[in-house]
Amino acid sequence: MQILGVDVGGTGIKGVPVNLEKEEYLGERFRLDTPVPREPKAMVNTIAEVVKHWDWKGPVGVGFPTVIHKGKALEHGNLDKSWLGVQVDEMISQKIGLPVNVMNDADAAGLAEMEFGVGKGVEGLVIVVTVGTGIGSGVFYNGELIPNFELGQMRYKKKKIIEKYASRRVRLDNNMSFKKWGKRFNKFIQLTMQVSQPEMIIIGGGASKNLDEYIKYLKTDVPIVAAHTRNHAGIIGAALGARHLL
Repeated sequence: MQILGVDVGGTGIKGVPVNLEKEEYLGERFRLDTPVPREPKAMVNTIAEVVKHWDWKGPVGVGFPTVIHKGKALEHGNLDKSWLGVQVDEMISQKIGLPVNVMNDADAAGLAEMEFGVGKGVEGLVIVVTVGTGIGSGVFYNGELIPNFELGQMRYKKKKIIEKYASRRVRLDNNMSFKKWGKRFNKFIQLTMQVSQPEMIIIGGGASKNLDEYIKYLKTDVPIVAAHTRNHAGIIGAALGARHLL
């Protein structure tokens, strides 16, 4: 049960083999910068370099930062517009010569948290929110993934999507206090509560390690907890998503 998991982000592409029976890495994460512009050929070449680093010969699972349906990019998200309509799994597989499964990166992170983290065994609706360069979301009902729920794309001020207003990147780029940013992120929580009533909200991504600093500004009766798998979730979840290739 060893699969190479690759987490494709807006700033970095990270990969490491994962033992899915023990939820552990088989080495230190290898990271390369995401190329700019974020075009298909350059990004696939970078993914291939990550795979080559591990001299990997088995299945590869990739978490990808946009809407993915049956391996195809239906949106381009924060990537170059040329990704729209690309059959991502086939493009990567042809480059590296290995079987590849591609899924939305937030869905991958959620999968890891529901399998190994605080979401394990929780019934009903659970939302895993990854807060980093953008705001991603993995939605689960009774432990089953409902794919491609992009809650970070909800509209807020002046038709701006909420992740452009309340992501961790916005906090860092504008040197915001946790109080000021926490009140912004609360707008995302309130929008989420308008369209759903989850049993639990799990915060993952880079913002998960500082949850104690801003949770008091999040106004909801729904339990909000930090992800157990933290920044490991994307890689572990990408590997989990490729189990069927073994």
